[in-house]
Formats: sequence, structure tokens, C-alpha cells
Amino acid sequence: MQKLVLVAAAPLALAACSDRADEARGVDHGETLLSVSASGQAESRPDRAQFNAGIETFSRSATAASEANAKKIEEIVAALRELGIAEDNIQTQNVSVQRVRWGDRKGQYQASNVFEVTMDDPDNAGAAISAVTEAGANVLSGPSLTMSDPEEVLNTAYADAYAAARGRAEAYAAAAGMEISRVLYIRDAGGQQGRSWVRGAQAMDEMAESVAVRTQAMAPPPVNIPAPESGSPGMMVGTTRTNVHIQVDFALREK
Repeated sequence: MQKLVLVAAAPLALAACSDRADEARGVDHGETLLSVSASGQAESRPDRAQFNAGIETFSRSATAASEANAKKIEEIVAALRELGIAEDNIQTQNVSVQRVRWGDRKGQYQASNVFEVTMDDPDNAGAAISAVTEAGANVLSGPSLTMSDPEEVLNTAYADAYAAARGRAEAYAAAAGMEISRVLYIRDAGGQQGRSWVRGAQAMDEMAESVAVRTQAMAPPPVNIPAPESGSPGMMVGTTRTNVHIQVDFALREK
């Protein structure tokens, strides 16, 4: 009795498996899997500028160097306030006091204070840099031009990428005499926004990983801009390009 039951159940189990969708990819029998990779782009004008400014002072004692540094910082911050930059948009990045152990100033003490300035009007970043320079800043880096809402731009690029993937899938389906049945899977493979790498949900494949490596390798290091003697550095805000990549799996069926 037991053997007969097992033999009879085996064909039923096989039949159930044959009617079940492919769990690995979600494709039903009668459907064809199509995996498409696509890219999307969006361009936007940066609406935020950030730069670092600061002062380095030297003296025979640590106390004197620190006091002179603090006084100059007050003057620099006051110059920024006159331009309408709120203190909430000025953030200290580094404060240090150390003894100089080599060079012409060996034996003296160096006090350094560097802060970051964030501006919602990139066009005026040049005037701000000029102002802090005239106030005594001798350490400058930047500016970095970014978007205050980078996600909004990213979403536009991702929508463009999906439209490209859909259009490519429809072309494949038409050429094969088929049509799109449904979308099975969408994978965010990241991309690049300006000089920043956009991290995806996971690496799409070795190509995407190699692109990330190349992007990081090509990204230039922070540049210290020598303080100009006078005048305002020209600001050309331009536009920032966002490129993203996705992979979409479609199920195709016969028309």
C-alpha cells in the first residue's frame, strides 16, 4: 500500500512543478525572459556652493598664535555676515595648534582654523571668496557646486533610464513577434552626479563595478586655491550632468 501511494504521488508532484513559474527569474511557462540594461541622463543648474576658508597664524608661543588666529577669524566671519551669510551656514572644519619643526619658521607655533561656508546663491560665491580674502583668509579651497535637492535630479535621470529600457524592450519584442507581458525586476546600478558617484542598490555587473573604480580614480583631489591679491574670482556655474544606470527584466509573450 505504501509503495503504491508513493508511485502515484510522483507524477502529481512533477506536474505541479511543470506548471510553476521559474522562481529564480519569475518567468512563467510560455514567457521569454528579456534582460535590458539602460542609462538615463538629466542636467540641472547647481543652486548651492560650498567652499573652505581659514587662516594660519604664527607666533613664538602657542597662546599668541591662537589669539591672533581667533582675532582674524572674527574679522573673516564679520565680512561674511556683511554679505548676508548666516552663521548657520558657517561650520568649523578644523582647528589646530602645533609647533613648526622645520623650515624658516622652525620653533614657532602655527595656529590654524578652517571653516566651511555654504551658500544658496552660487553666483555670489566669487564675491564671498573675495571678501574673506580681503579680510585676511590665507587658506582657500573650492568652491564645490552642487544641488540642494540631488534626489529630484536623480529621479528625473532614473525615469529617463526606465523609458530607454522600456523602449529597447519593445523594439526587441516587436522584432521577435512578441509583446511585453510584465516587468519582473528593476535593479538600480547607480551612476554619477557631477564628480560624485551615485551608489546603486548593488553592483549590476562587473562593468558597473569597473565604471565605479574608474570614476573614483579619475576624481581629482581637493585643490587649494591661492588667495588672490584683489578682485573676485569669476564664477561660471554652468550645469551638472547626472548619469544613472539600471537593469530591467521583462517577461515577453507571443502576440
